Amino acid sequence: MDKIYRVNMTDQTCKLETVPAEWAPHGGRGLTSTIVAAEVPPTCDALGPNNKLVFAPGLLTGTAAAQSGRLSAGAKSPLTGTIKESNAGGTAAQQLARLGIKAIIIEGKPADNKWYSLHVTNSGITVQEENELVGKGNFAVIEALEGRLGKKIGVISIGQAGEFLMTASNISVKDPDSKIRSHGRGGLGAVMGSKRIKFISVDDAGAPGVVVSDPDKFKVAARTFAKALLDHPVSGQGLPTYGTNVLVNILNEAGGLPTRNFTTGQFEFHDKISGETMHDIIAARGGKTKHGCHPGCVIQCSQVYPDPEGKYLTSGFEYETIWGLGADCCINELDDIAKADNIMDDIGVDSIETAVMFGVAMEAGILPFGDGKGVQRLLTDEIAVGTPLGRILGNGAGSVGRTYGVVRTPVVKNQGIPAYDPRSVKGIGVTYATSTMGADHTSGYTIATNILNVGGHVDPLKKEGQVELSRNLQIATAAVDSTGMCIFVAFPALDIPECLPALIDMLNARFGINLTGDDVIALGKYILKTEHEFNRKAGFNNAHDRLPEFFKYEPVAPHNALWDFSDEELDEFWNF
Repeated sequence: MDKIYRVNMTDQTCKLETVPAEWAPHGGRGLTSTIVAAEVPPTCDALGPNNKLVFAPGLLTGTAAAQSGRLSAGAKSPLTGTIKESNAGGTAAQQLARLGIKAIIIEGKPADNKWYSLHVTNSGITVQEENELVGKGNFAVIEALEGRLGKKIGVISIGQAGEFLMTASNISVKDPDSKIRSHGRGGLGAVMGSKRIKFISVDDAGAPGVVVSDPDKFKVAARTFAKALLDHPVSGQGLPTYGTNVLVNILNEAGGLPTRNFTTGQFEFHDKISGETMHDIIAARGGKTKHGCHPGCVIQCSQVYPDPEGKYLTSGFEYETIWGLGADCCINELDDIAKADNIMDDIGVDSIETAVMFGVAMEAGILPFGDGKGVQRLLTDEIAVGTPLGRILGNGAGSVGRTYGVVRTPVVKNQGIPAYDPRSVKGIGVTYATSTMGADHTSGYTIATNILNVGGHVDPLKKEGQVELSRNLQIATAAVDSTGMCIFVAFPALDIPECLPALIDMLNARFGINLTGDDVIALGKYILKTEHEFNRKAGFNNAHDRLPEFFKYEPVAPHNALWDFSDEELDEFWNF
């Protein structure tokens, strides 16, 4: 029977609750946003006792469905002030699902300055005081917990940035190789730090497992679904071969690769940081060019990137990180970017927010463009130890822009704009402006249709069709985020007719229900409207659904494109 655990950090108690009827149909993002909207005062201090941190596996997590190992984390974001959901791979989601845990709600705040940990087992959750691992990085936490509790233990942790309550801090999740995946955006590491929780360990020994209502129907649908993932040229070929970093050359050619803090759309040294170059380096050094972020991943878009001696340097080396430190900061050595990625994993900062921040910091003159070693130094010597400068940097791009008076600060609702220039890829600009969580490309990934011609084509340089495209994708993504599925299932879902019905068939077989495509769309709409209403009550309105002004008057090469949407055009987004 599904259950909810409520952990009160004010008195360090935990109680088991049955799942309310209105929460029963939800999982993942749908459940975290439902709980946050119902229980968190929208105007509360995100780092105060009234915020809550919610973890929820998806509706299909813990089953044999491919790509279903994502864990959602939700709260009010200390970075944006909006509602926030972030999902990550790793092993914890499937472990929690096998334990029959639908959600963990963490509330309150200790009155003392002690640090704690949570230990999750088949018997419940215990709260324990923690001293040994406070001040340690995520890699040391994982190593120590495997020594204490065994190699199979699941780990959810924060690094030093989360302890310092930095709003660019993330929550890290142990992956199958004992490395790290991240709940990256929105500063949720600071929320976990505000609850004085250093880590959550998950032991699923003796777990009852996930019961599938119709196993035969599920098996047929799961097979069809996995085949669609492997048959699609993006999810079955491009991503497994080159990872997400396949996009560097594609976006550079399209003129949508933000370079030198969003001053141009192409990077002179794009080939040096491309997915093709990364693949060849990994292969030559004996690393892994294909790798999954959680058990059951068939796309395998991750990789293990070694140093010149063949030793581990980083994994899950993503396009957004490589773009941000590469093109946006003009660092053209992949090894320097990989070293910085490793440090960011260890200290627990979002590698998107932090990369965007460094672009603003370089424009501010804190360090020169192209200074990869300087980035590593600021991460280890300033952010990781919480110096005054480190705290300015660790609070993200908006923090640096305000402190140093940088007009060209690419943020929406104070969250850094990632990876794609909205002037030359206008659909993603609509997503950045209207997302309920600040600038977030994964909320409505129009790159699929604007650039990759997945699900048709909408001209990225024209306004026509972009609001509708972003709206439809944001609705669909909200629903997918509730299943525990990886976002990349969207590629075959948009192009292969059997894919989406197979996903719905898996849900129906799992729960013994009869969902239709219309029900899935209704779920996505419900989630967006729930999140939007929370934000409205928190003080946000249509005027906050805007891009920074410089996009309107600074044309971006090579197309000399400007952001030319009117307020009225953007406001049409919410007419559904």
